[in-house]
Amino acid sequence: METGAFKDADTETLLGIVRLNVEALTALTSLFLKPMAARGRGRILNVASLAGFQPLPSMAVYAASKAYVLSLTEALAEELRGKGVTVTALCPGFTDTNMIENAKRENPAFQALPSALIADAKSVAREGYRACMSGDVIRVPGLALQMATGLIQAQRSITRTLTGLLGRRAL
Repeated sequence: METGAFKDADTETLLGIVRLNVEALTALTSLFLKPMAARGRGRILNVASLAGFQPLPSMAVYAASKAYVLSLTEALAEELRGKGVTVTALCPGFTDTNMIENAKRENPAFQALPSALIADAKSVAREGYRACMSGDVIRVPGLALQMATGLIQAQRSITRTLTGLLGRRAL
């Protein structure tokens, strides 16, 4: 994860984030979705992030790429509504992974993160699996983060439903 000012970031590193979070995810989703849609069943779990809900100065490209993941997931969930295939976006906050360890090494601001704000990777994965299996469109792991994003999620749900009604007519 690239942290710091966009103007100071290495261009290839930024493009690598886009290639992974946007290009690879789009390619894999397209490849797996086609046979799922043909057989009328399947589940896709995309890993977005809380960062996808808002712009993040100092992590601009990461947040923008996760906003793409979130938006693509919501659009596909509406396109596929009622067709046996679900698409879920898992939107964790800080999670105890190598990404956080690297961020702590690269940026002193991350060293000050209280451990209470860093979720256990296994519990995040379990929650993502449960959300995928139940067909949830968006899952934010952890009650505190769910409460913090509740209004945003409610607004997105209403918007997704309305645009889904219109968008499915165009299919």
